[in-house]
Amino acid sequence: MNLGTFRHGPTRRGLIAAGTALPLVGILTRRAAAAEFTYKFATGQDPTHPCNIRAAEALDRIREASSGRLDIKLFPANQLGSDTDLLSQVRSGGVEFFNLATSILATLVPVSGIVNTGFAFHDYDTVWRAMDGALGQHIRAQINKVGLVSVCKITDNGFRQITTSTGPINTPADLAGFKLRVPPAPMLTSLFKALGAGPAPINFNEVYSSLQTKVVSGQENPLAIIATTRLYEVQKYCSLTGHVWDGYCILGNRRAWQRLPEDLRALVTRELDRSVMDQRADIARLSVSLRQDLATKGLVFNEVNQAPFRAALAGTSFYADWKAKYGPEAWELLEQATGKLG
Repeated sequence: MNLGTFRHGPTRRGLIAAGTALPLVGILTRRAAAAEFTYKFATGQDPTHPCNIRAAEALDRIREASSGRLDIKLFPANQLGSDTDLLSQVRSGGVEFFNLATSILATLVPVSGIVNTGFAFHDYDTVWRAMDGALGQHIRAQINKVGLVSVCKITDNGFRQITTSTGPINTPADLAGFKLRVPPAPMLTSLFKALGAGPAPINFNEVYSSLQTKVVSGQENPLAIIATTRLYEVQKYCSLTGHVWDGYCILGNRRAWQRLPEDLRALVTRELDRSVMDQRADIARLSVSLRQDLATKGLVFNEVNQAPFRAALAGTSFYADWKAKYGPEAWELLEQATGKLG
């Protein structure tokens, strides 16, 4: 049935004359009111990134399981603004949900940046022991204190690697004076300053153009980001430093979250948690396959021995400074998973 034919022309007039207009009004009203809550979910990642593929699946399941009561629309690829813009929007309620890297969330919730501590995590077993355990709980509690809600488990952004246009990075000496894009994140700026580089904080939506125009000579991101944003087109070398692990927190505006009935909040958390676990598995697989795929596109890889980088950091005040910033409680929770740092 085409409702448009009822809205214009002789068909609609005939129905009114026959006294049958009221059922139509009921149909239109019910359709318009089907979604009790229409929310926006913003991300900075490309639509092909596992974050968005799995988020879209979760939002479809939420829509179906709630019989359309909750309709959450996905806006990927910074469609609604830069990461820093969107952080302001999710705080004000301009968007209800936002998938933000912990490295950038640290500008608002400083302790969330503790997961980006340079060369802290050796592997994924260590990461998830921390993130799904006491450290993750501690971070979520701090998020809840700034008018936001951490609505599900932390998503995987992967281990960050350095790409350059000038030559590979093999030792800390190769970073001396090197102009490197980093996100506007205090931990990453601090890390590369301690290693002698010249970090330049630039929003994610400007990374490609900054590399293309040589504003910076390199950047650092997980392989999935390097692939989905086609950074291999403007970079030649990828040094597998694994210097930092990064995650995404799915943040909710507290007022919007509290407006949802308890059953819908439970539904959102359950389905997003399910997609988080799927996304983590996706990233783990991609970490293996993407190296080969990117190599075919011309990116030259080199393995990196992390020991000299850890030694270089240990010779600075890097770990002591961040321990003082985060406090003994958070640092102890980190070292419970990673072992002693510094």
